[in-house]
Amino acid sequence: MHAATVVVGDRLGLFAQLAAIGPCSADELATATGCHPRLIREWLSAQVASAYCEYDAQSDTFWLTPEQATCLADATSPTYLPGGAIAANANHQDVDRVVRAFSGNGGIDWQEHHPHLFLGTERFFGPVYRGNLLQHWIPALEGVHNKLVTGGRVADLGCGDGVALILMAQAYPASTFAGFDSHAGSIEAAREAAAKAGVSDKVTFEVGDASGFDGADYDLICVFNALHEWGDPLGAARRIRGALAADGTWMFTEPRTDEELTESVRARTFFSVSTFVCTPSALSQGADDALGAQAGEPRLRQVTEQAGFTRFRRATQTPSFMVLEARP
Repeated sequence: MHAATVVVGDRLGLFAQLAAIGPCSADELATATGCHPRLIREWLSAQVASAYCEYDAQSDTFWLTPEQATCLADATSPTYLPGGAIAANANHQDVDRVVRAFSGNGGIDWQEHHPHLFLGTERFFGPVYRGNLLQHWIPALEGVHNKLVTGGRVADLGCGDGVALILMAQAYPASTFAGFDSHAGSIEAAREAAAKAGVSDKVTFEVGDASGFDGADYDLICVFNALHEWGDPLGAARRIRGALAADGTWMFTEPRTDEELTESVRARTFFSVSTFVCTPSALSQGADDALGAQAGEPRLRQVTEQAGFTRFRRATQTPSFMVLEARP
């Protein structure tokens, strides 16, 4: 229930305004945002009850702590929360679709989901990439940073709206970049974002899936939280292996997992989204036994080894994701 209030607060700019003006009354926030004062008070009360906002009864004022503001009001922060709430809202919108999948062949194509899934995914992962990709992930890979500085070839499979590739294109002007995604709407958005960022001469975006993307001799192929959603992850891994240069690198991120199935906030999150999105996506592509969002490092290692990669390691990680490196 509370996630929906986060979506409303994000859309109306309530968190951002509260962070900007500091301690204020409900009426003052209502005036600043042009919103109904009674609904603002109820919304603020919901935030206080969920520890998403602070309240002082004596002065009847509300405010965000620096930590709350980082998670709720700063869209550039790696811990920005509203994107995840928007994606969660898509799950609620898709209940009827998922019920039909349970009673049928199990499959739901990515493009069948509510549009909030696409928006929420971009809003959730974009800050993660901006806070980690250039600063931590690429430097953790063996020799990749230097290749990109001097001029390398990079592909991103399942690139979505192109956030990660655009960041790399801005940071490594001597390199060239190609993004592929089966969702035509995401490719259109990625092209628009690249033009806006001024990197259209360095990065291209095409509709394509992991088994049929164009190009060869890539120095780096990236797959960000997508492998487990594909119907044939082993086939995709083999195609990636064949498209890499002899000393190329496959970097892919996947959700972290616990060693055993146990009570965990992280596992609760990823198993739930996997039930609604990831596993139905793989089943819609003909998967016999979908990886799911909690496949785990041992099973992912097995996929790379069966595909012909001889080196595999966890290069680095965040609290939620593993950054995995596979090399020929």
